[in-house]
Amino acid sequence: MQQDPQTNALPLAGLRVLDLSRALAGPYCAMILADLGAEVIKVEPAPGGEMIRGWGPFQDGVSVYYLSIHRNKKSMVVNFRDPAGLALLREMARQVDIVVENFKPGAMGEMGLDYATLARDNPRLIFASITGFGSTGPYGAWPAVDQIAQGMSGLMSLTGQRETGPTRVGIPIGDVVGGMWGAMGVLGAVIARQASGKGQLVETSLLAGLIGMLTVQGQRHLSLGETPGVAGNDHPVICPYGVFQAQDGPFNMAATSDDMWARLCRLLGIEDWIAHPEYRDNTGRSRNREQVKARLNEKFAAAGKMHWAEKLIALGLPAGPIFTMDQVFEDQHVRQTGLVQEVEHPTLGLLRLIANPILMDALRGNSVRTAPPVLGADTHEVLAGFGLGQDRIAALEASGTIQSEKK
Repeated sequence: MQQDPQTNALPLAGLRVLDLSRALAGPYCAMILADLGAEVIKVEPAPGGEMIRGWGPFQDGVSVYYLSIHRNKKSMVVNFRDPAGLALLREMARQVDIVVENFKPGAMGEMGLDYATLARDNPRLIFASITGFGSTGPYGAWPAVDQIAQGMSGLMSLTGQRETGPTRVGIPIGDVVGGMWGAMGVLGAVIARQASGKGQLVETSLLAGLIGMLTVQGQRHLSLGETPGVAGNDHPVICPYGVFQAQDGPFNMAATSDDMWARLCRLLGIEDWIAHPEYRDNTGRSRNREQVKARLNEKFAAAGKMHWAEKLIALGLPAGPIFTMDQVFEDQHVRQTGLVQEVEHPTLGLLRLIANPILMDALRGNSVRTAPPVLGADTHEVLAGFGLGQDRIAALEASGTIQSEKK
């Protein structure tokens, strides 16, 4: 496999990934691996390709959803309903390091693409499987989408206002977290393979990924028997920590220690509360949260949110405005720290994409190297790289087993 010098310097350079996943969790996992330098071959089903290519909104006919999670990959199209297509994928799996899939449990076995089958011919194979609820247990056979997992993990019960009740997080966090846990599992398996020479099955699920993030809220129940409810915009166990109202709108602020509380009180001219028995420690402040918020908001109403953010930061207290999406991507800090990068797309021209947030020498500050691929753009190149001759590739295309980009 030929790689350019820049790719060779990347952490996962030389690893080959067969990405059989769809929608979000699996593709997000594979995108992380691609960002880190693996050659990721996104196998899309014929005839229409990955389902999210049809999900709006669209930029000049291209799904924005697709653009958001498929950078740095190659696209090839295979007919999953054709036995010859499945045989081709099994053949390719003998030459890859990693397979990523997020089909319903049992589906990969029905296609002869499950870990046990593929590992017989490729014992070094690392096989990442992301499901809704895992492959065992009472819910193992259930289908799942992000919001179902958000609800069943308890996350929604913690999110929202008292007036609204349980609320979904504003991004598909179950899918994203499932993909991140999957990628971490793959990286662990890659390291383990260096010592053992053997691959392994890596499994996670949307439900497990979200429960794995419950931290103090989950431990409150396990240790104390508490069942926390919606916390709104306030931290569930620290006060004051949350959203406060300035003259020109809401902002976030946190005083996470008694010393910070004292500094905040001096700034706002409410020194009488520093040693007040009801407010001098976090336990008292949490118990009297509404009174604390009311008095702070009364003081914060005297000036704008950036004024207070700057004053608080100068005293060592975390604070900041609440941005809308347009404000986020116009913010100079976001621009100057490379959180958005540009790449040339074959039909859209110059395309801005969110960058990988990891900073490390090996990424050279350039995690976005190639645009999300056009459907089937790399089918011929990929198969040639797996040793298939041009006559065989042409025959597979003529039979409808594979598909390439329509020129």
